[in-house]
Amino acid sequence: MAKVVTFGEIMLRLAPNGYYRFFQNDQMQATFGGGEANVAVSLANYSLDSVYVTKLPKHAIGQAAIDSLRYFGVDTSKVTRGGDRVGIYYLEKGASQRGSVCIYDRAHSAISEATKEDFNWDEIFKDADWFHFTGITPALGKNVVEICKEALKAAKAKGVKVSCDLNYRGKLWTREEARVAMTELCQYVDVCISNEEDAKDVFGIEAEDTDIYGGKLNHEGYKSVAKQLADKFGFEKVAITLRTSISASDNDWAGMLYDGENYCFSKSYHLHIVDRVGGGDSFGGGLIYALLSGKSTQEAIEFAVAASALKHSVEGDYNRVSVSEVEKLAGGDGSGRVQR
Repeated sequence: MAKVVTFGEIMLRLAPNGYYRFFQNDQMQATFGGGEANVAVSLANYSLDSVYVTKLPKHAIGQAAIDSLRYFGVDTSKVTRGGDRVGIYYLEKGASQRGSVCIYDRAHSAISEATKEDFNWDEIFKDADWFHFTGITPALGKNVVEICKEALKAAKAKGVKVSCDLNYRGKLWTREEARVAMTELCQYVDVCISNEEDAKDVFGIEAEDTDIYGGKLNHEGYKSVAKQLADKFGFEKVAITLRTSISASDNDWAGMLYDGENYCFSKSYHLHIVDRVGGGDSFGGGLIYALLSGKSTQEAIEFAVAASALKHSVEGDYNRVSVSEVEKLAGGDGSGRVQR
């Protein structure tokens, strides 16, 4: 069984029920999620040895975050305990022409104030096959950039494959800050995951003749983006998610995987969205599983996109689907008929 380590921030998610606006009613759902935590859950659901690393307070909310991961079989034994708070994000789900709203309350969270001494990466990476992080984690502060650098150096020293989802968050840092930090960190990355906007925001690499809001995606433009990223950093593989936003409720969804020789595009899915948060993370989890399972480039991108398509039908950050469900959809059965 392959062992995958992910590192990042898990947050408390507070969201009104259904499609209510903030404080339209007097209740909010309390769940947990975060880029790398969402990936860890996907991989545990696919029966991999999934290890999640972060720093969380010792109080009840910190423990609840850990318990939410343990429920799915994620190994939380490498989580450092300390600090004062768990970051929070408030989510108002969009519908039709009203977009979703995400408000962060994560300043001074335990992981954002962590130090390099909080993590023993040589121990964490013992017997590990893969390490995954996102661009959200170094955006938490310069100290976390240094922690990521230490982790990446240790991973490379142990021959661990590294994947990174660029995941630019403009509410956490500027494009210039992201470019400087990610340029350094990506020197250690083997598999890069991006979308139609992140490559432009972080590295200024843009798909030509593409309008994601007008429903126009240019395959040749995305081939160029993938090749430029691979040439710049020496990535073994570059995966790009292709989302066409028709409205907040309806998207078209596909992906491309470049392996240095072949540009493989997946089939496209029309999604009627239940919850899109974690959609990119479920793509990353699916891709990591597929590559570790020895799937071909075409098979890997089909699996990753199918996994993510299913996530858009699942409430919450975590993708609660199995390998068989993903393979069924990737194989062409997307009817949604009742299974008896």
